[in-house]
Amino acid sequence: MDVREEGCRERHPGLAAPDVNAANCPSRQLLEHITSRWGILALAALLDGSHRFGELRRRIGGVSEKMLAQTLQTLERDGFVHRHAHPVIPPRVDYTLTPLGERAARQVWSLARWVEGHVGEVAAAQERYDARRA
Repeated sequence: MDVREEGCRERHPGLAAPDVNAANCPSRQLLEHITSRWGILALAALLDGSHRFGELRRRIGGVSEKMLAQTLQTLERDGFVHRHAHPVIPPRVDYTLTPLGERAARQVWSLARWVEGHVGEVAAAQERYDARRA
């Protein structure tokens, strides 16, 4: 047995070692939350500090209120985002990354920046593919 597997079993008795390729592994669900279109963008937007809901919505072009609210709630439940509701009128809610969320955000932001830098190569590959299929 691998040392990582043993350590995982010690912390989580009865669970197999995390494996995102296994259909029922909790790590797969976390990966989906973090790497969803809105998850990546919300985490990246929060990298530069605290934001109110409206600020995040403006910053993340194309996201609906409903999807942003669901995304933030999911990320909060997973421990990546902290929601702070101030006891004032009108209501004020700020969102920030937790330490765990900051580590995740830095990882997905690297991926997002990589994607930005390779859009041209991907577009060329798509054109070649489409030309072969035509």
